[in-house]
Parts: sequence; structure tokens; C-alpha cells
Amino acid sequence: MHRIYNVLVKLSGTVLKAAGKFSPKLKDFTEGREDLFSRLEKKIDRNEDHIWIHAASLGEFEMAVPVLKLLKEKYPEKKTVVSFFSPSGYNNKKQHSLVDHFTYLPLDTPDNAKRFLDIIQPKMAFFIKYDFWPNLLKELKRRQIRTFLVSGVFRKDQAFFKAYGKWMIKSLKAFDHFFVQNKESQELLYSIGFKNVTVSGDTRFDRVAAQLEADNRIDFIEEFKQDKMLVVCGSTWPEDDELILKFLNSSVNIKFIIAPHEIKAEKIQKLEKRINIPTIKYSEKEGKDLSHYSVLILDTIGLLGRAYSYADIAYVGGAAGNTGLHNILEPATFGIPIIIGENFSKFPEAERLRQLAGLISVKNSEEFSAILTKLYTNSEFREKTGMIAGHFINSNTGAIRALEEHL
Repeated sequence: MHRIYNVLVKLSGTVLKAAGKFSPKLKDFTEGREDLFSRLEKKIDRNEDHIWIHAASLGEFEMAVPVLKLLKEKYPEKKTVVSFFSPSGYNNKKQHSLVDHFTYLPLDTPDNAKRFLDIIQPKMAFFIKYDFWPNLLKELKRRQIRTFLVSGVFRKDQAFFKAYGKWMIKSLKAFDHFFVQNKESQELLYSIGFKNVTVSGDTRFDRVAAQLEADNRIDFIEEFKQDKMLVVCGSTWPEDDELILKFLNSSVNIKFIIAPHEIKAEKIQKLEKRINIPTIKYSEKEGKDLSHYSVLILDTIGLLGRAYSYADIAYVGGAAGNTGLHNILEPATFGIPIIIGENFSKFPEAERLRQLAGLISVKNSEEFSAILTKLYTNSEFREKTGMIAGHFINSNTGAIRALEEHL
């Protein structure tokens, strides 16, 4: 099976390159890997010690931030190398204060694995949540490089737990220790013979909890909000707009910040045309009296996390359609009620918070309007719902401490 896997990986490189002619994302995927090794060789000083952290995409990188912070504190002399599999991760994180080098991960062939590790020569390796690559893991094991899985999640439907995927179990032997998010993951690893497992939780809780200690002030949001109630709608898609706009357009004393997931000009123009109350974009705010506007569209990136600190209520996008729910933990850390769409079955943290009554799921614009009205008019309900969300974050931090004990 391993041989078949290697053949398929090599074929995928050719197929993806051809498909890139029709898909901008796949084009980024293949073009980003061209001359990858020569670019890495120019970046990496082999006289320095490196630690390698792999994150599949942007979400996993956010989970890696507490790990990076710990590593910089514990090993300040070592350089950090972060690899991404997806273009969305790589293209959005070209630089970060905790990262010395960013790179794409090469396709998982035996030769690529050897060459990649020859260049980086990591003293330690960390995989975030998942993205298990058999050849890379096999090579890490062969070189006896200490390797850890952080915030891991295992499910019964993964290949490791199927008859056809037993060959992949060998690759898991590369891990010195598994730090997993839940008991189910631990029990699944136990079932295939791995006892070096700790249920440590999700580092995202540590990541968002640290935001409370940061400087979250944004002057223009203070000018925009004034003393009005503010709803921050984060990472929204067109399906989310369908839920939000009816209530938004009828609002009088509530202000809205909308941070679309995609900030393409044509899509934001379509959104603007559907809003009937005074609206201003971030890119056009200079010289304007923001207090006169009811809606502020953040047609930029990097401000949403701090914007939630001004919110009285948050709507988190992605679950109204099938694009995937975005980060509910960012607003939860500020102790505010959270509203989402109905498609969140693959997001256990959302289900847990919903069961605790710190999050509300809605199916349509009527339900959205009803819950917004209740949250707006009933301060006791709003404060209690937000308090539950904040406590949810506080009670789930500590994943990074478990990792620290093993380094």
C-alpha cells in the first residue's frame, strides 16, 4: 500500500499542475512549490539550529502560536520554520514575529522528505492537529528527530482505524508524544497500541485567552461605536448575509461591523448595494465622521480579533452555508453571546458551547432577527449568555502547559 501511495502522490503533482489552469487556488498550490528547495536553501543557515512546525492551513497556524511562543521562550537561540500545506495558510502568513522562516510543505514523496529535512535539519518537529504525511514521518523517525503532535484529533473514520490503512500506523511511531484534544482521540490511539498520549485540550483556547492581555484598542472603532450596541459579524459569506441583512436594514439603535471572509472589491460592492442604512468601508474611513454611520465594513485583514473586544454580540460566519464555521473562540474570550448558522456538526467546540447556552444557532433570517431582538432588549439574558462563553474559554485553557512538561 505504501508503494501505491507513493505512485499516487507523484501523479497528483502532475494532475494538480494541469488543474491549476482552471483553478486559481490550485495554481497557487503548484506554483508556490516551484523551486521550493532552492528557495529554502537560500533562507536556511545550516550553522543554526532549527525547530520545524507544520500547520495545514491558517486555522492550524493560530493553534500553533502558543507553541511558537513557548519554543521562543524555552529555546531563544533556535530558529523556527513553519510549513503550510495550503495556499490560504501560506499566502496569509508571510511574516510573524515568532517565525523566522515560512515555507510550503513539499509533496510527500520519499525524495522530497529527505531533501526537505536535509535542508532544515530540525532538532524537533511539531505537527498541529493533523496532516499526517507518511514519508515525512518515516524520515523523521529514521533520523530520530523528536516529534510531537499538538492539539491532535483522531476520528473513527480515519485510515489508521480501517483495515486498508493499517500500513499508515507505522508512520505514527514517529511521534514521541501525542497531545490530543479529547478522550475519544486518546482511546482511538490506545486501540492501535499507542500509550504515549495526553489529553491536553486545544491550544486555541490558550491562544485566544492571551488576547485579553493584549492591547485591543482601535481608535476608529471607538469613534464608530459611540455608546450604541455593537454587533460584530466576523468571517461572513454570502449565505451569512442572507441571515443578517433583513434585521440589519431595519435596525435603528444598533451598529454593525461586518468583516467578510473574502475582501474582493466586487463582492463587497454587492454587499454594500444590499445595505439600506449608512455604511462606510474601512478603506474609505479617512476624513469621515464615523459616528454618523450604522455599518462599518472591514475590507482589510488583521483587525477582527480586536474588533470583537468592542462587540456586545458576535455573529460568526461559515455555518450558514457549507464553507465551514470560523473561529468562535475569538469572540467567546471577550465574554459575549455568539450566534452562528446551522451547519456546525463538524465543530465540536461549537456544539459544546451551544449545549452550555453560550452560543445560539439559527436556521434563517427570522430566527436571527428573533434572537438579536431578545439579546438587544433583555440585558440579563445577554450578559448571562456572554458570561457562559467567557467561562468556556477560561475552563479549557492549559493545553500548552502539558506540552511544556515534555520539552
